[in-house]
Amino acid sequence: MTTMTLQVPDFLEADHQDTVRFIAAKLYESGKLSLGQSAEIAGMKKWYLSDILVQYDVHYLDQSLLEDLRSFR
Repeated sequence: MTTMTLQVPDFLEADHQDTVRFIAAKLYESGKLSLGQSAEIAGMKKWYLSDILVQYDVHYLDQSLLEDLRSFR
């Protein structure tokens, strides 16, 4: 995985983890990252990422859910 440095306004420093989770959610929404990749960037398990997606109004596709459930068989 590549490390990227992002310059953001000072006031976002206090909410570092929220900012990272927002970016992960929006990259998932745009199709740039899979659910698993987004969860990894956000530093959480896929199941918990669904709460973050809801928080940022990102729809978790039913197809993705079905694929995730199949992977647990």
